[in-house]
Amino acid sequence: MPGFTLEPEQARWCAELRTLAAERLRPLADKGEPGRVNRPLLAALGELGLLERLFTSGALELCLLRESLAHACTEAETALALQGLGAYPVLRSGSAPQRERWLGPVRAGRAVAAFALSEPDAGSDAAALALRAEPDAGGWRLTGEKCWISNAPEADFYSVFARTGEAPGARGVTAFLVPADRAGLTGRPLDMLSPHPIGALAFDGVRVGADDLLGEPGRGFRVAMDTLNLFRPSVGAFAVGMAQAALDATLAHTAARTAFGGTLADLQSVGHRVAEMATRVEAARLLVYAAASAYDGGAPDVPRRVAMAKLLATETAQYVVDHAVQLHGARALVRGHLLEHLYREVRAPRIYEGASEVQRTIIAKELYRQEAAR
Repeated sequence: MPGFTLEPEQARWCAELRTLAAERLRPLADKGEPGRVNRPLLAALGELGLLERLFTSGALELCLLRESLAHACTEAETALALQGLGAYPVLRSGSAPQRERWLGPVRAGRAVAAFALSEPDAGSDAAALALRAEPDAGGWRLTGEKCWISNAPEADFYSVFARTGEAPGARGVTAFLVPADRAGLTGRPLDMLSPHPIGALAFDGVRVGADDLLGEPGRGFRVAMDTLNLFRPSVGAFAVGMAQAALDATLAHTAARTAFGGTLADLQSVGHRVAEMATRVEAARLLVYAAASAYDGGAPDVPRRVAMAKLLATETAQYVVDHAVQLHGARALVRGHLLEHLYREVRAPRIYEGASEVQRTIIAKELYRQEAAR
């Protein structure tokens, strides 16, 4: 993809996805209850083959998929992405029986997956996990809490990261697949600004065994980071999709809205602001595509590139949506308006899967590591 210009086939696929999201998925999303898993929407994503594409796509195709869905239906995009985030550790590190049991239902939209990494006192510093996995009769018992977990407490299974203590810090973390009906596992929903489901989980001596391991003991942090390295650039794609939707709405509004003897578009201050919004969206899109292409190509600097992509795209989306609201005025704040919806949606991506401050830390660390290697 020279210069990161989409091939005609890719452009057609993106257009088809936007139409599909608007015509087939948007009505199902509108019928859903905010803060709850929308199982009919998930079933439709499975029926349309989009969940299957989630697991067979490279990073760039995943970005195109998420950006296109986000443009017309953020709920569909988020439902799809959360299936990938929760199930990707099983795809990459799970045993054959685990993959056979869970991945088919996830692809079909019948089973809901969740990625359980964050804790009340371990968000950005993921290596500071406190959930304990204590040895017990050839297995472990999980004791502690998880918090800010998307799809909790309604998921059917969780990719859970706990401290088994083989070494301090990240080297003492192990990944487990924990079905939601496991004894001792309870959860509660959290009432959040974002409209998708988020909850907290409590582990009261939850029994896990060797059959529940995702990968090897003490290697769970790598399982988590492999997942995040794939999904971080596509979080940027989600942000770009939202930003483009806000920009499109702004262009239509300012071209038609009369004020001061003309349209808003006739005002230089408005034109300049729209130009800035459009330039930032395009820059973010290109950086996301570049990072995804680097991931697909096995480039050695993927951590830096994906951190840059997520940072720029999510910060850009916040900027663009905020300015779109400003140019629309009070109408954009009415409940149910596209921009009111985007204004609530756009804030969270700057925090989850590594806050903007964490991305800057990763970028700086990688730059100085390269400098030291010269």
